Amino acid sequence: MTYSKDMTTQQHTTTDAGLASELRLAVMRLRRRLATERHPDNDLSLGAMAVLAALCRRGEMTLGALADFERVQPPSMTRTVNCLEKGGYVARRPSDTDRRQVLIAITDLGRVTVAADRERRDAWLAKRLGGLSADERAVLRAAVPIFERIANE
Repeated sequence: MTYSKDMTTQQHTTTDAGLASELRLAVMRLRRRLATERHPDNDLSLGAMAVLAALCRRGEMTLGALADFERVQPPSMTRTVNCLEKGGYVARRPSDTDRRQVLIAITDLGRVTVAADRERRDAWLAKRLGGLSADERAVLRAAVPIFERIANE
């Protein structure tokens, strides 16, 4: 990186709009890089993996709740869940409290798939974090709740 590029970036990030642009680029690049570190045996789409991860974290959910959580339209979620169900990653069951509702639950295969995928990506990222200084890691630790808050707004 040249001095002029460093100065442009420094000036760019002094405004909220500039910070937003730089942060967007960095987050997107990291996301793409993490996507390439997926388990080699995993041929599920990133969207399907996001659904499995949501079910792993949050437990059983209705199709509508999953669609809302992942910010997709219900027909898209139906297609994703149908594929996951066909592969044995999720199962449907009637709600105990409202028989009109169907709950989507992750299966053991789904949990194993999510765990393997997370393990591989976490290992890659942990290795990269190990190359940072203690101060840099502290900054990232402090930033995690901020990123979570922004992502969940």
